[in-house]
Amino acid sequence: MSDHQSVHSIVRNAEANYLQGTTKLGDHVEWSMHDAIEKIIAYLNSKHISGDTDSLGRKKPFFNIVTAAVNIWYRATDIDRKDIVVLPNSSSTVIAAFLANVVLQQWMKKARFGVFLNNWGRTLAQYGGAIIEFVEKGDELTMSVLPWRNTIVDSVDFTALPVIKKFYKTPAQLEKMAQKGNPEYDGYNLEQVKELIEKAQSARKTQSGDSIDQQDDFLEIYEIHGELPLALLKDEKERKDADWDTYRQQMQVVSFVETKKGEYDDFTLFRGKEKKSPHIKTALIEEEGRTLPIGAVESLFDAQWMQNHTIKQMKDQLDIASKIVFQTADPRFVDKNILTGFENGNIFHWDKEKGSPLTEVQNVAHDIGSLQVFSDKWKLLSQEITSTPEAVRGTTPPSGVPLGTTQIVTSQGLSLFEIMTENKGLSLEDMLREFVIPFLKKKLKNKDEIAAILQDHEIEKIDAIFVPKEAIRRYNKRVVEEVIAQGEKSLQGGILSPIQPFNPQIEEQTVRQELAPLGNQRFFTPDDVNWDKVLEDLEWNLDINISNEQKDKQAVLTTLNTVLQTIASNPQVLLDPNAKMLFNEILSTTGVFSPAKLSTAKAAPSPMAMEALAGIK
Repeated sequence: MSDHQSVHSIVRNAEANYLQGTTKLGDHVEWSMHDAIEKIIAYLNSKHISGDTDSLGRKKPFFNIVTAAVNIWYRATDIDRKDIVVLPNSSSTVIAAFLANVVLQQWMKKARFGVFLNNWGRTLAQYGGAIIEFVEKGDELTMSVLPWRNTIVDSVDFTALPVIKKFYKTPAQLEKMAQKGNPEYDGYNLEQVKELIEKAQSARKTQSGDSIDQQDDFLEIYEIHGELPLALLKDEKERKDADWDTYRQQMQVVSFVETKKGEYDDFTLFRGKEKKSPHIKTALIEEEGRTLPIGAVESLFDAQWMQNHTIKQMKDQLDIASKIVFQTADPRFVDKNILTGFENGNIFHWDKEKGSPLTEVQNVAHDIGSLQVFSDKWKLLSQEITSTPEAVRGTTPPSGVPLGTTQIVTSQGLSLFEIMTENKGLSLEDMLREFVIPFLKKKLKNKDEIAAILQDHEIEKIDAIFVPKEAIRRYNKRVVEEVIAQGEKSLQGGILSPIQPFNPQIEEQTVRQELAPLGNQRFFTPDDVNWDKVLEDLEWNLDINISNEQKDKQAVLTTLNTVLQTIASNPQVLLDPNAKMLFNEILSTTGVFSPAKLSTAKAAPSPMAMEALAGIK
């Protein structure tokens, strides 16, 4: 940045390097992120990068093996919205974690977080990694997966350069930017937008008014996020004495139109500071020296090419073998075709002096078997590379394969997906801590009631905290009202009646009777809770439950049945500290059931838990 580049120059240089540059991963490995992404897109759409026809103009088959691998990776590493749980880290944060869960689930439902998880998981399976963007506007937080094809980043280190999003706008869409009062484009330079439209339309026409190309309806727009010199926040005329040495996180939206060879008209549509980068890069498995990890598709580059090549050879042989060909030395049959040159009932006369008889040429496919074996070997290799053997794919193993062998192969295949899912869960934790939880903590300062449907054990815990406090609050309010009323009565010379002392049983019973019609539904008002205190430590105590979808259903049922039988045969087992410790350890190790959900009917909340909602009025 020592040469004081403009944002536009930074964008042009970054795009040129991305499109034309390569990364040296080793002495014998040179890699282009752009080429890899384009190849992935082509293979996902069953397209050859060398064209759809061969040198003779024949259409080449595409025997797609990458899509199945992507689907398996996607399913095997899936994380559902319901698997995201906030867990307490101590007894004092039990209720706080519960309330945070309620709010988090409500937000995820409203923000369609499940749709985002599906899109994210699909992209991860395809490319091995994904760039996520979080945008906070007003009282909404949106998240999206950036398309790799339209995102320009450093190919080696994601954090080395700004993140550049490239998108296309029609003049009509740009004119919306130039409209005053449009909240979507608040802060945009309206004059620059108008000048861009005029310049782009004139630059793409000849002097006679003819269009130079077919892209005159679309303009390239670049959105840049990253740490840039403060000087770039000023207009070009004001940059002479500006600060080029201090860097700040910025967002800028620019465009440029090529006028002559090597010359451009630059336009800045928006510029401003950002609190932090809105992007986070995620990966199933990180690859050293590469921003783009290796997904299911790139893992099968060679296997996909060989499958296509082999299938084409088989097709060519079958095409030849399927044709009926005749031979003869008789010149009368030159340029004749048995299908079009002759009719039913024709009688052929063989004249020995003029030529040989008409005979069929035996053209059989000699190497189909060998080619099939070759194809099967590459298919097997592709399954090994992607950890997607037939057992994982749900295919019945061949007859004679021992059950133990199938189980071992399946277990080995799933072990890789467990690692991927764990990495995915860790990335999800980072997203929640970095963007979602801080946003929700700000959102919680309102008076809107939050409704939640709770399970029985949750009802017990929340009521154990709420009911005593609510009983005291109601009694105190009633006492205040009685004191005021008796004060007025005293001034009028009336007879004062004694105030009834606080009876916890009676007061709490009244509250419980009022809650009974609600069933398992409860209402919370964020304004009634001191969220700054309640959620103070929860930001760093998130846990993502990633095991639900991976569990063997039969194993889950077996464990739960064992738990039920143990408790039924010995209800006192949970009251013995040593037995309870071992019991909880078994449950935690299996990952089937959280020990935190277990409670005794008459268990009283701990004093620390009673203080969890210290801010409740």
